[in-house]
Amino acid sequence: MRLGDISVAYVELMIRAVEHNGGSAAAILEQYQLDDVRLASPEARISIPRFMRLGHSFIEAFQLPALGLEMGQLTSAPAMGLAGLLAQSAADIRSACKALTAYELLSSFNARGRSSFATEQGQGICRFYSISPYNGYNLFVVDSVLCGWYTFLSQLCGRRDILQRVEVEFPAPAYREHYSTSFPCEIHFGASRNALVLDSRALELPVIPRCASTYSALRQLADRELERVRLGLSFREMTERAIGPLLNGQTPTLEQVAQRLNMAPWTVRRRLADESCSFQQVLNDTRRDLAVSYVRDTTLTLGEIAYLLGFGSATAFQRAFKRWTGEAPGRFREQTGRAYISTASSTSSS
Repeated sequence: MRLGDISVAYVELMIRAVEHNGGSAAAILEQYQLDDVRLASPEARISIPRFMRLGHSFIEAFQLPALGLEMGQLTSAPAMGLAGLLAQSAADIRSACKALTAYELLSSFNARGRSSFATEQGQGICRFYSISPYNGYNLFVVDSVLCGWYTFLSQLCGRRDILQRVEVEFPAPAYREHYSTSFPCEIHFGASRNALVLDSRALELPVIPRCASTYSALRQLADRELERVRLGLSFREMTERAIGPLLNGQTPTLEQVAQRLNMAPWTVRRRLADESCSFQQVLNDTRRDLAVSYVRDTTLTLGEIAYLLGFGSATAFQRAFKRWTGEAPGRFREQTGRAYISTASSTSSS
């Protein structure tokens, strides 16, 4: 199981941000084996770890610590795929927020969580899930999504005063002054979530280019595409995706996973048996695959990975990892990490 993947449309957004600041992305794109053909493919995806490494390479090469905010300011409906086009034709900002989060899977998949929209005390909460702890490889991802959402929503209604505040999980970074040019509101760093908090009045603002017939047609198309994505999954894969978000400092139970699948535990057990596997086997394999991805593809410490996978200690995780791979995690990271960037297999197509 991979940590997730994302449409190459977001790579195009990254390229535009680099070029907007006078840089040339060509050499780094060649290093990551991303050519014009792949970037023009509607089905092409790039793994989330590879995307984070690509962004970090641009940040380092062109001294652009606020790359994510730059990407966000350049965000438009085409960059957000079918969800963006649907939101652009929605009746109001509330419906647009629902479209952006409900159809996120069409352009990106994260094994550990997903975006959501909800209302709290009348305010709209657009929440983005990101892998943590944070470092130079993933700060820009949070920046790009939150700033992109705000930029896009403000364009839709023609208003900049739609936010109460922005909440960011990580502490204020060295480039914190750039946030004031991206968000005209308070920024709460070190928060418990990554979220835009929209004013209650903003939710009812009409979307300027709204079109009811186009919205209905696009929603039907988006629903069909979403169903196609889901139907392409085996029940084992569906179970793996339900397990991933529950692996935060705990080992999920069959009952918890069944609840996420909206099924009875015995139904989950039976359907897995129909595919010749058990819940325990799927749980173990999911932890193993995510462990390999975390060790190879991220800079998280072994203690942090142990927590994210529900192990009681780093020692227990290290024993399990060696049992799974035949190598200690530190040695495995050293051997595989160096060759990662040049490996074309890290870029996948859906």
